[in-house]
Amino acid sequence: MKLLVGLGNPEKKYDGTYHNMGFFVLDKFAEKFNADFDKKKHNCKLGFLETNDDIIMLAKPLTYMNLSGNAVLELKKKYNLKNTDILVVVDDIDLPVGTYRYKSGGSGGTHNGMRNIVSQIGTDFPRLRIGIGKPEDIPLIDFVLKKIPPQEKQIFEEVADEAIDVIAEKLGVQDV
Repeated sequence: MKLLVGLGNPEKKYDGTYHNMGFFVLDKFAEKFNADFDKKKHNCKLGFLETNDDIIMLAKPLTYMNLSGNAVLELKKKYNLKNTDILVVVDDIDLPVGTYRYKSGGSGGTHNGMRNIVSQIGTDFPRLRIGIGKPEDIPLIDFVLKKIPPQEKQIFEEVADEAIDVIAEKLGVQDV
């Protein structure tokens, strides 16, 4: 089993914000591969995707961003997963808008959700960071919880499509 986690905040008011980029990418991944988030267990909305030789669990933590590690740790223990079986998708202010970066380990950086995951399970898990850019004139918390403006939505649609291809390759998922 593999675990694909998208980070975000669970309330509807956070839909379409920069900080919910992980949820956005996971939703698009689920749509592309016909997986539904039809279960609520282990502090997450869960979906499952069966491949030829594995099961991929898709998880959107309901713990809010800064406590994402609690949900990831619970799933890791429940399903006896190794850190290398876990892939986390997250927004990143240190990458320019329209870019992404896959990395197989590292620190939590400036992202509180990633810091919390690192504090719970360690640093040796893959992550795909989606660049949201760095604000120049507003506090960081206000920026990440801001709705993505219409002129940037198409950019994020395109980067999400590219990210989904990377995720599918890393998890061994074929097009359906």
